[in-house]
Amino acid sequence: MTNPREQARKNTGKVEEQAESVAEVREQAEEVLTEVREQAMEPLAEVLGRVEQAYAAYLEAEREVARVYKTNEQQVEQAYKETEQQSNSTCEQAVERALRAREKAEQQAEEAYKKAREQSKKSYDDNVRRSLEGRKESIEQAWAVRTEAIERAWKFFSKDKK
Repeated sequence: MTNPREQARKNTGKVEEQAESVAEVREQAEEVLTEVREQAMEPLAEVLGRVEQAYAAYLEAEREVARVYKTNEQQVEQAYKETEQQSNSTCEQAVERALRAREKAEQQAEEAYKKAREQSKKSYDDNVRRSLEGRKESIEQAWAVRTEAIERAWKFFSKDKK
């Protein structure tokens, strides 16, 4: 059999060898772990870079949308002002046309009134003239009848006295 001391020394040597090989494995594992971390960090850094670019693009797009909305708002405001101005102009023109039409209608009404008044006066004058002529003729006829009646009466009365 072997001596226990020798066997312990052999075991100690084996343990030391195994410890050295564990240390080597540990170093290798740490190196592999560092490499894996670096490799994992590279895609992560790349992804983070893309995320930052995407976020920057998002912020730029948001600013662009705000600019577009502001531009659109200005265009809508301008269109509103132009429409309002055009409506005011159209309204003013319509009011002016209505005023001219009213003035023309008033003038025509005044002319028609004057003409009707002149016609009425002429008709009145004609009716009065005809009435006066009719009265004169009636008076003349009545005078002629009276005169004739008186002459007959005188003739009749003068015949009776003779």
